[in-house]
This record gives sequence, structure tokens and C-alpha cells, in this order.
Amino acid sequence: MKKTYLSKILFVGLLLMTFNQSCTNLDEDLFSQVSADNFFKSPDEFISALGAAYTSLYFFAGHNSYLSGQEVSSDEIVIPQRGGDWFDGGIWLRTATHTYTPNEDFVNNAWNDLFAGVNTANRLIFQFNKLVADGSVPQAQADSFIAELRTLRALFYYYLIDSFANVPIVDDFANVDPPATKSRAEVFSFIESELQESAPSLSRAVDGTTYGRMQFYAAQAILAKLYLNAEVYTGTAQWDKAIAACNEIINSGLYSLESNYFSNFNSDNGNSKERILAIPYDEIFAKGFNLVQMTLHYVSQQTFNTAEQPWNGYCSLQEFYNSYEDKDVRKGVWGNQQIRGNFLAGPQFQSDGVTPITDPGVEDNDPDGPEIIFTPELNELFPNTLRQAGVRVGKYEFSLGSLRDLSNDWSLFRYADILMMKAEALWRKNPADAEALELVNQIRRRASNPNDPLADYTELTAENLLAERGREFFYEGWRRNDQIRFGVFGDPWEFKPATNPDQWIWPIPQSQLDANPNLVQNPGY
Repeated sequence: MKKTYLSKILFVGLLLMTFNQSCTNLDEDLFSQVSADNFFKSPDEFISALGAAYTSLYFFAGHNSYLSGQEVSSDEIVIPQRGGDWFDGGIWLRTATHTYTPNEDFVNNAWNDLFAGVNTANRLIFQFNKLVADGSVPQAQADSFIAELRTLRALFYYYLIDSFANVPIVDDFANVDPPATKSRAEVFSFIESELQESAPSLSRAVDGTTYGRMQFYAAQAILAKLYLNAEVYTGTAQWDKAIAACNEIINSGLYSLESNYFSNFNSDNGNSKERILAIPYDEIFAKGFNLVQMTLHYVSQQTFNTAEQPWNGYCSLQEFYNSYEDKDVRKGVWGNQQIRGNFLAGPQFQSDGVTPITDPGVEDNDPDGPEIIFTPELNELFPNTLRQAGVRVGKYEFSLGSLRDLSNDWSLFRYADILMMKAEALWRKNPADAEALELVNQIRRRASNPNDPLADYTELTAENLLAERGREFFYEGWRRNDQIRFGVFGDPWEFKPATNPDQWIWPIPQSQLDANPNLVQNPGY
């Protein structure tokens, strides 16, 4: 077993020790009854205590929360209504057409999941500070753990500012007063200061000791993303700061592009040289990444010998699929599931790669056809999308015999994004910047078929820079963010009419407004 993979398993074990205890022990200590004897004292106990904070991220790659809203509201992914399947009260049709309301499940789930992460970080920071105040633990020993938690909390707040814009800042676990909404600019300043103050105390090690945990370069990646979008969040661009944060990572020499794009998304991808921060999923011990269920056709169970029948839901849009050249290795090969691609497209076969799979739910004269052929075009978004319509997400390895949850680690930040963010910031300052052009072409060369390479760009434009980000970071949760920054999120695309800027941010969930009179709804809802 590779060293970093072993570190992953050990770290997941530490996380689950705390997570499982918190789920089964309903007799929680009251603040007034907490003493130093109840707290963790050794470094190993500290790391174990951090488990609850990191398991708060496991919702990320699952259905009907943050990632679903990000992807389905973009031009990458739709969840069409296939007859009696996937109507779900119309939630995914409204998400795709930017007509979502404050009562959508994914909106409320995302809010709850993200603030649950904030709350857990606050609780642990409170406990660490109390240990210091009681004299049980030296300040120096607690500082690095508190910095790690503040950085993780800043990540949750980054997702909140990007999706909801105007949210309350909650940083004191002992304060039980209903928090008031803060402006997006105030939240931006809070995230920035948390990261700047915490980064010096974070480890700069990139090895098994920091696997799946916040370290210095993860903080820089969050800062880079924050500064890249500063004009959206505050009205003032901060390109130089974005470049500086990217350079901290690039100049470290600790990261590099993988020669094989898909090695970043394998089932055993813990050794990726691009991984800056990942969620260490495991099909048994750290569940939550159930893409195999979300995207594959019911009968795709025969292709990958999956343990359970998939749900036949998530698929891409024709225009997005066609944005890839056929010689782009990221696209995949039509009708060949043995060669990895971002998409599963064309005729589908059993695990032998030869025997066609057929849909017992249709007849020979049915327009969907008995043989499964994933077509780029969707006949309609609802109410009767053909069961095989839409190319499926094939980016992440579906190992033969996959369970409903995958063991592929999810990269929240990877090195390719750092290169592309720096390139964009340089281009924003000077569209003719030669370094920006070379950085983007590095990404294209990695995606080239060796026998028929992609041509280098000779110049960067808004169109080809956004398109290249789309092709590289498909289904990594960044497309909505990118489309907003490039000013095209309101443009019409397949099945979606033009929409106004109010829909560029999500509504504050109605259930939260009902529970907290100090919250203010976002404009337009």
C-alpha cells in the first residue's frame, strides 16, 4: 500500500472515531460542566478531535446540496425529468432554468451543511481556547490546531459567500443570539483576515501528516480563489493578490501537473501531485461521494458491475459536450468505456466491453430504443426525456464492483487550477501577457492526444479562457463560479432562457428566515 494512501486510511480512522462518538452519544456536556478533564490533551487526541470538523465536508459530493446546486445551475449538468423519474417536485427543472425559490431543498441543505461545518469549527475552537485559558495546554501547542480550524471555517464561508452572498458571520460558539445578515463585502473581509492571520501557523508539509487537512498551501488556494472573484464579491478587482497567492503555491516546488489528467480522479488517487486539498472519501468508512448512483443509467450496472442499480439522473448538455475537440483526451472516446473520459458517450456495453447493454424498460419501436446509447442531445428537459439521452459523467473512475459510494478522493483545490487562476489574473491585467498564454497552453498540452495534439492558443480571449476552464474543471464544482466571473451566467443556453443577475446568487432559505428574524432575504426573492 502506498504511504500516502495508508496515511489517508489512518486519518479517516481518526476522523471517524470522533464522528461516530458524536452520533451515538446524545448526552452532551453543558458548557458549565466542561472542565479540562473532559478535553483532549495529547497531539493525537487533538487530531482525533478535529475529525468532526473534517467529516463536516462529506456532504460535498453528494446529491441535493451544495454541489448539485452549483452544477445544475450551470451549463455543465442537468437532471432531466425522465417520465416518472426525477421530477422531484420540479426542483431540478427550476434549478436548470434559474427559477429556484427560497423553498428548494438543495438551497436549505447547502445552507445547513455549510453552517454545520462553521458551527463544528467554532465549537472546537472554543474548546481549544478554554484549554489554554485553564492552563491545561500551552498556547503554542493549541495555536496550530486553532489556525487549522479557522482556515477550514474560512473555506465554509468561501462557499457561503459565493452561493448566498449576504450571510451572518458566526465565530463565537458561546454566543447563542440569532445572528444578523452581513454584507458580502463584510464576509469577504472576514474570510480574508481569517486566512491571513491563520496561514503563518499552518504546516507547510505536503505529505501524509497533512493529508486531507488544512495546511499553508490550502490557505493560499482559498485566498487565490477569493481574490480572483473579488470584483464579483466586493466590486473591486484584486488581481495582484490572486497572483501572489498562486505564486506561493507555484514557487514552493511541491506541486506539479500529473502527466495523466485522469490520475487525479482514480479510485486510488491519494498520491496525485496536483492535490492541494482533498476530501478523503472511502466507500466503507467515509461515505458521501455517490456519483456512480447519480449519473449512470439503471442498466449501467452491467457495465461496471455496481453493487446497486444506479438512478439515471445527472447528464451533461450537448453544447458543453461539443465544446471538446475529439482529439482532446479529456472528452473520452465515443462508445468505449475502457478508455476514460470526462463523459460516457455513445453505445454502452457490459463489463466485457463487447456485449451491448439493453434497456428492458423499452421496446424495439420505442423512440428511446432497447440498446443503451448515450446521446449528446436531449430530446427535451421534461416531462419525457429519453431514458438514454445525455452523456454521463465519466471523469471519476468507476471501479468494477463499485459500491454506491466511491473511494475516489475529491480535490477541492488542485494545482491545474492554480496555474489557470494565475493565468486569468495576468490576462485580466494584460490580455497580451505571454506567461498567461503559456500557462493555459500547458493545460492544453496535457490534454492532447499524443498522435494528434491540440493546437496551442496564439492568444487568450474571454471565450477561450472560460471554455478551457470548463473543459479542464468539468464537474469539479467551479463552473457556476466561472460563468458568473466572466459575466455569462445570465446568458441563454440549452433549455434555459436569459436570466437576470438576481439569480446569480441563491436565496436565503425560507426556513432560516422563519427561524431567525435577523436574516435578510437576497434581492429578487
